[in-house]
Amino acid sequence: MDIYSVQLSQLTHMKKYSSDYSNLDEDYIFSRITPDNVRPQEASRPMRINGLTILLCLDGGFGIDVNLDHYEITSNSVLAIGPDSIIKFDRIVDEKIDAYVLFVSPDFMKDINLDINAINLAYMPKYHTPVTTLTTEETRVLRKYLEMFHINATTNSSPVYMRNIARCLMASMIYQMMQFAEHRDSANQEEEPVALSRRHNYVRDFMVLVQKHHCRERSVAFYADKLFISAKYLSLIIKESTGKSAADWIDEYVILEAKNLLRYSGKNIQQVAYDLNFTNQSSFGKYFKHLTGMSPSEFQRS
Repeated sequence: MDIYSVQLSQLTHMKKYSSDYSNLDEDYIFSRITPDNVRPQEASRPMRINGLTILLCLDGGFGIDVNLDHYEITSNSVLAIGPDSIIKFDRIVDEKIDAYVLFVSPDFMKDINLDINAINLAYMPKYHTPVTTLTTEETRVLRKYLEMFHINATTNSSPVYMRNIARCLMASMIYQMMQFAEHRDSANQEEEPVALSRRHNYVRDFMVLVQKHHCRERSVAFYADKLFISAKYLSLIIKESTGKSAADWIDEYVILEAKNLLRYSGKNIQQVAYDLNFTNQSSFGKYFKHLTGMSPSEFQRS
């Protein structure tokens, strides 16, 4: 069966099937899945969606394959899938299903500003999984966030305010989900095999080091030396544990810092390049454009 590639703009047909539907241009789409609008034949096709997908299951359940790994979604659970993941629904309890789904475009996600220093990376989840079981209270809180995306797109009239509200909502929801993970990780200190425990410690310590040194150091070798392991081994365990390479994590932190400085610090591009330890403005500009698709000056004007 062929994989069906889906752009967010192609998902607007969901409006026909959803009692609650809204979209903010091509930035995000909100929809509610109920027994009345489940389409099993469409859902069973393997598809690659180009944006971030967040699905909160309130009732019922279904099975789903994500990049060939199988997961079960039940009530009070959330599914978070990164862009370009291949997903396939294999079973839907459609007589009970009630879920909210939010599709967010990659371009919109790139413009979300997070305060890296506010994130406690020491509580990074031990196992990378797209499915998280929530408490009843956590489900209620996350449901309110998703409903606010729907309210924002259906009641506000100013596109500028709508986008800025949506950016703040997305950042707030990310912080909230990280807090859920932190509480769960600290409350479930189960024993694990020594090899897995050591590997997790490396991943956690790497993330803490990146948080501390990303403004000055962008080399994987620097962080490997700090952990007394080889750069090759560090890259391997980070990729296996988080789904992203060590270099990708470093780049993500540098770009987030660069965006915050460019947008909020009042510094010019040369000063930002200096703060991030680039040899000159030109090398910073090439690095920034390679990773974001726009120059620093274009980002400042956006």
